[in-house]
Amino acid sequence: MPDALSPRHLTARLAQIALVVGVGLLLLAALPGLGEVRARLAGAQPIWIVASLLLELGSVAAFVVVFRGVFCRRMPWGLSAQLGLSEQAANVLLPAGGAGGLALGAWALSRLGMAGGQIARRTVAFFLITSSMNFFCIVAAGTLVLAGVLPGDASVAAAAIRSGLALLTIIGVLALPRVLPGRPEAPVGGDRLARLRHSAAHVGATVADGVRDAVGLLRAGRIGVIAGALGYLAFDIAALEAAFQAFGSSPQAGDFLLAYVIGQLGGLVPVPGGIGGTDGGLVAALTLYGTPLTHATAAVLAYRAFQLGVPALAGTVAFAQLRRTLARESRGQDAAGQAMAGGVAMAAASSPSSSGRYSR
Repeated sequence: MPDALSPRHLTARLAQIALVVGVGLLLLAALPGLGEVRARLAGAQPIWIVASLLLELGSVAAFVVVFRGVFCRRMPWGLSAQLGLSEQAANVLLPAGGAGGLALGAWALSRLGMAGGQIARRTVAFFLITSSMNFFCIVAAGTLVLAGVLPGDASVAAAAIRSGLALLTIIGVLALPRVLPGRPEAPVGGDRLARLRHSAAHVGATVADGVRDAVGLLRAGRIGVIAGALGYLAFDIAALEAAFQAFGSSPQAGDFLLAYVIGQLGGLVPVPGGIGGTDGGLVAALTLYGTPLTHATAAVLAYRAFQLGVPALAGTVAFAQLRRTLARESRGQDAAGQAMAGGVAMAAASSPSSSGRYSR
């Protein structure tokens, strides 16, 4: 097991996050000038707080659905939950800007018998499918704001620039298979530069294959992939909306969606759970679009408690179960565990070919 995924390491990360949260709560309770934020938090409507929690649970469940749809539809749901929830816990606990969960999933799938090449290309596809929903969201929100369908105070220029950049990003990703090199031949000789060029070309070919897989999965209309990816984003957006409702009202729909997607970019900061980055990004973006600072701060704090807490707690439990599953499989003492591994290994049978065709 990689050291970063060891129980000792993950427990230390949980303790660090708990310490940061504790210090933050202490400062919130003691610092002058935050009285209005404290008053808003104290006046939260419980029903909307519960709704935010349930919606975040829905987002976590949707992540499991899309994970299973991308990697192996034959995978048992229990194993899918262990893997998907463990990935989300790693995303919260490891300071890798979201790469920690992908690394954990790749390690576990390898232990369960999936070929390395299949893991690599499907990991790329999984990342693109789940991440692309944010870009599609900002394109749709910007377009609807410009068309006057969604209300918002965002300027025409701001909405057009953001949706335009997101659209260009989508087009750029779709063009990668055309511009990246094909899979290279094995390098001849021991020249270091030749080996580096070969490795770079191999990575590029894997990315290109992952893009093709992502497009193929979406074109194939797989319900688990499409519904899971949409649900993962939609439930999370709804959880933030419910948090706003708990403290009064939410911003106008257009401003809210644009600020949500822009603010989530703070999660790319390589700190556990994006603490500080996502929170600050969301508050800043919402304030920029006209939401009162105290209102945005209270809503984001409540929402982030669930966005971080739910996957961290559920995923830690799931990871403990996953380690037992992997231990049973490696010892060969559990026939069910072997069947699980065989089901995951059979994912290659349903993988897309380079032409983008899928077996049913």
